[in-house]
Amino acid sequence: MAPAEFIEVRGLRLWAHVGVLERERLEGQWFELSFRLGFDLAPAGRADDLDRSLDYSLAITALQDQARGLRCRTLEHWSERILDRLEEIYGEVPVEVELRKCSPPVAGFDGSVAVRRRRRWGAEP
Repeated sequence: MAPAEFIEVRGLRLWAHVGVLERERLEGQWFELSFRLGFDLAPAGRADDLDRSLDYSLAITALQDQARGLRCRTLEHWSERILDRLEEIYGEVPVEVELRKCSPPVAGFDGSVAVRRRRRWGAEP
């Protein structure tokens, strides 16, 4: 079953060198990341205590650092690295990420492309 409560970060803009085309890996481009961490928020809510919750600023900083040093071809690979990093920070909590390439180099296409990945999330929310 999917977590009923979670912390969600939306629209984290990251500059990274990711793409199938060599120029994407050389020049870099913008990506947008959103993620959710399933967690019981009631103890932190009752006590007004960050130590009883998940500090999302740790993830934001870590993922910004990761993006700066990253060189790979696929969103799938990068999203796997993101999932791994979030697990390193928070342990085995339910996590979902959506990683979006803001301007994919496809002729005649003006949209974005994304992958959505989950670990320990259970059923669809």
